[in-house]
Amino acid sequence: MIYNLYIGIICNNILNCKPNVKGKVNYLAFIHKKIKGKLHEIIFGTDTLAGKAFDVMLIITILSNSILIIAESVDIIRSIYGMWIAVLGWFFVIIFTVEYILRILVVSKKSAYIFSFFGMIDLLAILPVFLGFGLPQIRFWAIIRSLRLLRLFSILKMGRYMDESGHLLRALKASRPKITVFLFTILFIIVIVGSMMYVIEGPQHGFNSIPESMYWAIVTVSTVGYGDISPQTPIGKLVSSLLMIIGYGIIAVPTGIISHELAHTSKDHEKGKTCPNCHAGDYVEDDQFCSKCGTALRG
Repeated sequence: MIYNLYIGIICNNILNCKPNVKGKVNYLAFIHKKIKGKLHEIIFGTDTLAGKAFDVMLIITILSNSILIIAESVDIIRSIYGMWIAVLGWFFVIIFTVEYILRILVVSKKSAYIFSFFGMIDLLAILPVFLGFGLPQIRFWAIIRSLRLLRLFSILKMGRYMDESGHLLRALKASRPKITVFLFTILFIIVIVGSMMYVIEGPQHGFNSIPESMYWAIVTVSTVGYGDISPQTPIGKLVSSLLMIIGYGIIAVPTGIISHELAHTSKDHEKGKTCPNCHAGDYVEDDQFCSKCGTALRG
């Protein structure tokens, strides 16, 4: 009896668990539950001190892994520090693998996390490395682990800015007809100018076909100018000069269209408040009360 009372006091006041009918405690199950809850708090609890420390460590690891991937692509760095790069690469892969497994273990709805956007990103960050182990011909797929950078959107809570990005999406949608007409106009210009340059310059000056001439027209109208193909005749240079001038206007047109729609969309969003009592409108986001009847405005 004293033992049962002692166990009951420990369970209720110290371990916060309940003994079974025999007065016994399943300590292993309790410890497992406690550890699982603590891990969930660390991995997903961004408001706790341990959760913030975990996020900082994860950010540093992701950025370090991305820098390593960039450095690995440089031949001279890879030839000198190849062994260290390989060791660090596997070190980061092991960290990401352990984190991925822990996330699956601590979440209640495992399939929901596995097939979620960030769950797939976490898997893609480690899966190609194991698939490429011992198969050099597909090791280049390890570059996919740079997708791990997308996890920063979740860690830094950048989803809060999605409403602002919604303004841009609405502006792009509103300007779609104008942009479509603009793109077709550019396409016609490229086809016409490319055909003209094929006739004017010809294969002897590098314009071997109309598609290659169209490629030159795209490079020229975008003001990039690679220089791999260039006109040699006076007429060709004249057409090239006119196309360059048109290119500057082409850059300005879509910018103006989208900027106009973006300003119009933002203005409509700011004037979305109406008074629930007298239905007066045109109130901006900061307005709290109706100027006519004094009723509190809802957001």
